[in-house]
Amino acid sequence: MSALSPRSWGVLFVLCGAIFLEGIDVAMLNVALPSIRADLGMSTGELQWVMSAYVLGYGGFMLLGGRAADLFGRRRMFVLWLTVFLLFSGLGGLATEGWMLIVARFVTGVSAAFMTPAGLSIITTSFEEGPQRNRALFIYSGTAAGGFSIGLVVGGLLTSVGWRWVFFAPVALSFLILVTALVLVPKSPRPERTGQGVDLLGGATVTAAVVLLVLGVERAAHTGVGWTLGTLGAGLVSLAAFVAVERRSSSPLVRLGLFRSGSLVRANLIGLLFAAGFFGFQFLVVLYLRELRGWSTLRTSFAMIVIGIDAVLSPTLTPKLVNRFGNARVIFGGLLLAALSYALFLPVGADWTYPAMFPSLIVLGLAFALAYGPLTIVATDGVKEEEQGLAGGLLYTSFQFGAALGLSAVTAVNVAATGSDAPAALLDGYHAALVVPLAAALLAALVGAFGLRSRAGGSRAVASGATAECAEVSVAP
Repeated sequence: MSALSPRSWGVLFVLCGAIFLEGIDVAMLNVALPSIRADLGMSTGELQWVMSAYVLGYGGFMLLGGRAADLFGRRRMFVLWLTVFLLFSGLGGLATEGWMLIVARFVTGVSAAFMTPAGLSIITTSFEEGPQRNRALFIYSGTAAGGFSIGLVVGGLLTSVGWRWVFFAPVALSFLILVTALVLVPKSPRPERTGQGVDLLGGATVTAAVVLLVLGVERAAHTGVGWTLGTLGAGLVSLAAFVAVERRSSSPLVRLGLFRSGSLVRANLIGLLFAAGFFGFQFLVVLYLRELRGWSTLRTSFAMIVIGIDAVLSPTLTPKLVNRFGNARVIFGGLLLAALSYALFLPVGADWTYPAMFPSLIVLGLAFALAYGPLTIVATDGVKEEEQGLAGGLLYTSFQFGAALGLSAVTAVNVAATGSDAPAALLDGYHAALVVPLAAALLAALVGAFGLRSRAGGSRAVASGATAECAEVSVAP
């Protein structure tokens, strides 16, 4: 395998910077949520929408963003929507009402929905499929993990000064990445359109499906059964309409033939369930530490930074395991570890010491390291170059849809099970809601088990060479 050229390293540096930005942005906000609620007077349900508005915009428009990268040019879409991300991140820091912050987060999520699949598809089309591409993807996934872990600490530090700095800091980082991208990412000719256009109707129906399904879950604890079932039903109808539109469209947003690949379908289902458990669990832990235990934002950040071990393990340990056992087995192991992590936290008490929490958090970091990178490889492996943006969009849609559902589900269960503001009642709510991430991880492991029957030799061969290459490179999170 040929070594990466300096220009290739430069391109990878820019794209890793963008995924680092996305990770640090979400992590910093996660830590700042209690302070935002106190300042803007938001309820728990409204607070959840600060996160969910982002993931709804992200997940709802991701498929459209991935397809736009394929049709209009990956660099063009990456630069344009990075600029939008920069602007609305700054506007979020200026919000004086909860609804203003929610709107800003939604638009920021939409911009990330166009920017992220464009960046991923630049990697999958710029690096040769096989060890070279896998090496780039493992570094990419490790950087994403590093963004999240570093964001926890940086978010705590910034929130201790003022929560608005959690929104202003990404503006400076976005500007740096934007300038570097304009210099290092090479221009590419605009793809031939051949009569194809953007499937706006498909994008509208899939976005409506995501919004309605998540809304139905989130409001389940606040409304009657009829309203909840009606909203969920409308979401399913929108999803069916999306499938019907795609079947009849001459240039579908999603070519349904992609779903004939069993490995691609499994990767997306696992990604959805894994994200649901991961983000739901993070949300609950932050609420537990901040609201029940009364920990400061900075103390909470340092408590959770151990999860960031995935930033080190993703580009170092994971390639070796994939080379030896194959992607499917490594993913399955990561899912089992995620279930173990959530199970270890189930008996959490009102006065747990940090050593009692530590096993759950460190195991979760290892689980993320084993699952995330291999899922990215499986979801994009073997896909045609002209559909790499779409494949990346599908995977990130699954991640963000899962995150939205996970946040909504744990919030609904938590609110329903919490009878008052008394510590015992709060703890009862956390205990009930913690079952949701555990169930999601177990279901993901069940889906992943079907992939174990497939021949793993191809997965190992694809990863060969990546181990040796990764051993030569030390990647800082």
